[in-house]
Amino acid sequence: MHDMAISTARGLLALSLIMAQPVLAETPETPTMPAKPLSTMAAKANKAPGPHLLEPKLVMARIQGEGLAVALTFDACMGATDARILDMLIANEIPATIFVTARWLKRNPEPFSRMLAHPDLFEIENHGENHVPAVDRPVKIYGIAAAGSPEAVAREVEAGAEAIVKATGKRPTWFRGATAKYTRTSIQQIQAMGFEIAGYSVNGDGGSLLGASVTAKHFASARDGDVIIAHINQPSHAAGDGVVKGVLSLKARGYRFLKLSERRETLTAKGL
Repeated sequence: MHDMAISTARGLLALSLIMAQPVLAETPETPTMPAKPLSTMAAKANKAPGPHLLEPKLVMARIQGEGLAVALTFDACMGATDARILDMLIANEIPATIFVTARWLKRNPEPFSRMLAHPDLFEIENHGENHVPAVDRPVKIYGIAAAGSPEAVAREVEAGAEAIVKATGKRPTWFRGATAKYTRTSIQQIQAMGFEIAGYSVNGDGGSLLGASVTAKHFASARDGDVIIAHINQPSHAAGDGVVKGVLSLKARGYRFLKLSERRETLTAKGL
């Protein structure tokens, strides 16, 4: 009983001491923002917006009574030649429009000679001199530095055309720039130089970076009047197998293959 009384007294004393403490008003904490270097903030504030880029499309008119048809177009950017694709086109007598750069022409005389030996199958068009995007402002597209000025665009386009004239004796009339992207002003400049912009409506191989099965599915998605883009300069990429399978699958489904020149009057460009 005596112990309980002592314990109770101690409890009351502790409570009175707590209640006697001054009560401090709580203030909400201000969140602490991570500090950013002034140079980073200044760079962000001064960063100019990039140019508005266009990626034109191209489709053929559907002609009633002529059956299903697509236009095959291949870019030969640089590097080597995908014999899987070239052999398949020749063996199956499938026409295509080939866009070559001056760089590719220098490195691939034998495959190019094979193309020239089949003028009924292949028409050669302009992909530029050095595979530089034909954009007249400084910018990188997919990591590739663009021409960056009207003068540089003119050189990329004209030097590519001159290389084709030297190799074939014929001046190209179509141009497709690296990455197939342009500014509106560079499109107008290229057209003023006498070239039509070669867009497309089906991206067959994703820049030759897709797998074989996905590439084949992209080709399978083509419909009457589509213009298909793919690449014929990446022999080590799996996409090449998909291109072969995709083209032969379209052929089995009754599609005809046309060069751009065969339907020039019926081609419609969009997004220019």
